[in-house]
This record gives sequence, structure tokens and C-alpha cells, in this order.
Amino acid sequence: MGHAFHVGQLVRLKERLLDNGGIYEIIRLLPSGPEDEPMYRVKAVNGPILRLVREEDIVPA
Repeated sequence: MGHAFHVGQLVRLKERLLDNGGIYEIIRLLPSGPEDEPMYRVKAVNGPILRLVREEDIVPA
């Protein structure tokens, strides 16, 4: 399965996640997770927060 988002793209976390108040930039595409779902390393645009997220947990900003 290929990645739907690209490095540099701005995304938001879906509402079902607790920390959904900010915009994140995709900084790295990662190999697929255990369920063959693409993974991403994202960084908060307004802060030092780094997260590892599944493709199903993000939407375009």
C-alpha cells in the first residue's frame, strides 16, 4: 500500500485522538505498520512535538 500524503504536507489529527488541536507537517514517510498501513513521522508546526501516526489518523489541513 502506498502513502497518500507526502513530505512537507500539512495535516491535522482526526478528532478521535486526544491531541487534535494543531497542525502538523509530515517530515518523513515510514514503512507500513503491522496491519500494512502507511505510517508517518509528523512535527507540530507551532512547537517541538514529534509524533508517529498512522495514515488513518490524519487528514489534510
